Amino acid sequence: MRGALRRRQHEEEEESVFVSMTDMTVSFLFIVMLLLAFFASQYDATKAVPLPEHERVLAQLDEARSSLAQREEDLRQLRAEIMRLRAEQQQLLADLETLKQSLTEVTAERDAARVEVAELLAELERLREPDPLESYINRSNAERRRILEQLKEQLTIDFPDLQVVLSEQSDALRFQGDGLFRSGAATVRPDRRAIVEQVATRLQAILPCYTLGDQSRWREGCNPGAALIEAVQIEGHTDAIGEDFVNLQLSTARANETFRIMTGQEPTLAGHLNIRGQPVISVAGYGEMRPVAGNETDAERATNRRIDLRLIMQVPARSEEIQTIRSALTAGLPGAVGAQP
Repeated sequence: MRGALRRRQHEEEEESVFVSMTDMTVSFLFIVMLLLAFFASQYDATKAVPLPEHERVLAQLDEARSSLAQREEDLRQLRAEIMRLRAEQQQLLADLETLKQSLTEVTAERDAARVEVAELLAELERLREPDPLESYINRSNAERRRILEQLKEQLTIDFPDLQVVLSEQSDALRFQGDGLFRSGAATVRPDRRAIVEQVATRLQAILPCYTLGDQSRWREGCNPGAALIEAVQIEGHTDAIGEDFVNLQLSTARANETFRIMTGQEPTLAGHLNIRGQPVISVAGYGEMRPVAGNETDAERATNRRIDLRLIMQVPARSEEIQTIRSALTAGLPGAVGAQP
């Protein structure tokens, strides 16, 4: 009996559970039906999206999402590029500041160099400006050479066989001693006397433009550099044959003889004066002391036996004396150039 009773209780419990589950299921289905009824009442066919359109929109959405992802990646890369460019910009700005500083330094160096160049150019221009004293001396030397070359050319025309040369320093004309004098003699050969006289005549025509005194006739046309002759020196020379003292006497005698003939031909030669009021014509004898060739052969010794006609130009010691010389030439009177206080 007890077993049957327990089976009966168990069956009743199972039936009760089944009834409960059935009730719950019915309740759930009822709720679902209510929801379906609600959604059905909310359904609007005009608002429904066809499946193909829905799929197309989904595809576009996926494409848009993919494009957005790509754009986000591109944006990330652009941001990274912007950061890199900003870093480069900062470096470039730093480099620019360095370049500006360098430019400032270079500009300062350039300006300093320009100042230095300007100073050098000014100094060069100053150096290029001829020194008045040096220019005057150079012009005087050039004028001396021109006078001697003119005199040589005239004498060569007058006496084609005459051996007369210009010295190496272009300051004297040289006449061979054997041409004017016999060996060992101090008297001009009669057939050569006309040469000495012609030298005097030619010289007398030249000196008034280069000397002072009553005969002075200076003008720009004949002496544009205002050169002034200090001395016209008649120099006698011998070879090395014989005693030194005898040769010195012989050379002086030959110079004196030449001077005598020249002043005899042109007496006014002695009236030409230098800046100190002294006659420019003078004589000197050097014997064998100033050879212009060796003394081993007859030809060399003949070259050393000679008369030199040397022009010595007035050389001012200071630039201020140049105007004094010009003034003296203009007035024709001796001045005081080089005078000591």
